[in-house]
Amino acid sequence: MQHQLTSRTARAVAAALVLLAGAAAARAEDVVVAEPKSGVKFAIATDGMTLLGTGLRTRTMLNVKVYAIGLYVDDAALKGPLAAFKGRTSERDFAQQLMWGDFRRQVTMKFLRGVTADQIQGAFREVLTKTDPARTGAFVAYFPATKEGEEYTLRWEPGQGLLTTVAGQARPPINDKDFAAAVFGIWLGDKPIQDDIKKGLLSRSAQALP
Repeated sequence: MQHQLTSRTARAVAAALVLLAGAAAARAEDVVVAEPKSGVKFAIATDGMTLLGTGLRTRTMLNVKVYAIGLYVDDAALKGPLAAFKGRTSERDFAQQLMWGDFRRQVTMKFLRGVTADQIQGAFREVLTKTDPARTGAFVAYFPATKEGEEYTLRWEPGQGLLTTVAGQARPPINDKDFAAAVFGIWLGDKPIQDDIKKGLLSRSAQALP
């Protein structure tokens, strides 16, 4: 009888721990950070990745808000190759690793206004002038007219390539590391599309690194 009680107790404890672990994971996914200039919210964690920061794309002298953007990086990379940058996340090499490293990373773009297909495709062409024209042409064709509230995700997945999702619709992967680095370089390169976006996307790096 004592043995049976002990076994039951052990199973109950194990079950409780599983439930607690699941609840903790769920809570991590539910925690959000608001992009400070727009108030748009991004989950701290998603699909085994952690948010490194957020930014806001604006256009024209009136600072029209176009989209908020968040940068996510694989937790394994934060504990692995990127851990060496603890205390050095402002260095150029850190941003370069986020562009070129062979680990999962993702930008999530949340649109605050509608844009035409010509506008969004033209914006990408404007900043991808040094990439292979065929790759660029295929990529920009993924983006139709975009409505306020819609989202894009651009993810580098090792072994698969650049995975693009537009308003919930997956596009064919582009398995070209150079092209993917150029896409992430739009926001993280030496001459980013906006300096404050790059700064914002790296703003949580110090606390995200172990």
